[in-house]
Amino acid sequence: MSSMITLQRHGPVTVVKFDRGEKRNAFNQALIAELTETARTLQSDLETQAIVLTGTGQAFSAGMDLDDEMWRSEELSDLERREIYSTGVRLCQAWESVPQVTIAAIDGFAVGGGVALTLACDWRVVAEDAFLYVPEVKIGINLQWGALPRLINLVGPARAKRICLLCEKLPARDALGWGLIDYVAGPGGAVAKATEVAQSVCEQPAVAVRMVKEAVNATVHGGYQASCYADADQSQLSGKFTEARAARDDFLRKRSAQ
Repeated sequence: MSSMITLQRHGPVTVVKFDRGEKRNAFNQALIAELTETARTLQSDLETQAIVLTGTGQAFSAGMDLDDEMWRSEELSDLERREIYSTGVRLCQAWESVPQVTIAAIDGFAVGGGVALTLACDWRVVAEDAFLYVPEVKIGINLQWGALPRLINLVGPARAKRICLLCEKLPARDALGWGLIDYVAGPGGAVAKATEVAQSVCEQPAVAVRMVKEAVNATVHGGYQASCYADADQSQLSGKFTEARAARDDFLRKRSAQ
């Protein structure tokens, strides 16, 4: 693995940790590419039956890095620009397609794209002092990476609107009550709890586990791509709006002043 991704194997459980080392683990194109490749590699790993995906003890991820090249792609061709905006979609598709049970372990916080990635996993474990936050609308863009239909499946349309339109930060206990996450762990204990759950999964016959996971996903997700197939294109379009540019500039100014 790269310097940003480490794999720890505990028998049939593999813990995948990503640590960019800066910017609260925000996603850039390099991290997205490596996480995507990691998922694709694990798909054919017959020794691993459950996967725990986690960031650092301080943050799962702060979402998309606002200094990433996707925000400065004016000189690229239309196809090159569309490719960059689609990398997050493919990242989540890769993790959703993993045949093993996947559990996201969240310490600190998951923001924006960080929440989107956890929604592509089967279950989510969040430390009780952590929170989830989807601020895309606040900076003038839509929630993409295929996350919106996954979110609606979990919490329903009204709560999905609250999360996305009001940009409400959800503490772990509230997220559990809403059905957005599956387990709450003690402070700093998300990985340990997720590993415990993963080990319980591995006590079941591996083939049956994979068959049931695939059947559930096929039933629930069978038609959702019809509602989000163009969300990366919508994000590229909305990101160019005057209000969106002003909102990002304001966010970056406030961040620099801190």
